[in-house]
Amino acid sequence: MRVLLADDHEAVLRAVAALLESKFEVVGTASDGQSLVESALRLKPDVVVVDISMPGCSGIEAMRRLKAGGLTAKVVFLTVHDDPDFARAALALGTAGYVVKPRMASDLIPAIQQAIAGRSFISPTVAAQL
Repeated sequence: MRVLLADDHEAVLRAVAALLESKFEVVGTASDGQSLVESALRLKPDVVVVDISMPGCSGIEAMRRLKAGGLTAKVVFLTVHDDPDFARAALALGTAGYVVKPRMASDLIPAIQQAIAGRSFISPTVAAQL
């Protein structure tokens, strides 16, 4: 599976890539919403792992643009926001996963695997609030 990563913190991008590289092909990274849109349209990944808070346009806005443009990739949000309102906004876009960064090590790979299988995954700390 080809995965595109988007986060505005370089250290987070490196950590996520290191976590995922043994199971998936990381095809690219983006550090803001606009470059995410451009990279996703060019690279056509199977899965996009995206942060919500990024400069330019948010991860949610970038996903709106990509969905409107016909993106078929599964989307997993990886974010610090454990607020259920953010999760609801992400899920309203047809998001396959919602993972909070403190649970990245335990939740991100299962979230991507569930997304690929056509199921959804929400970090338990957020799911309990929904």
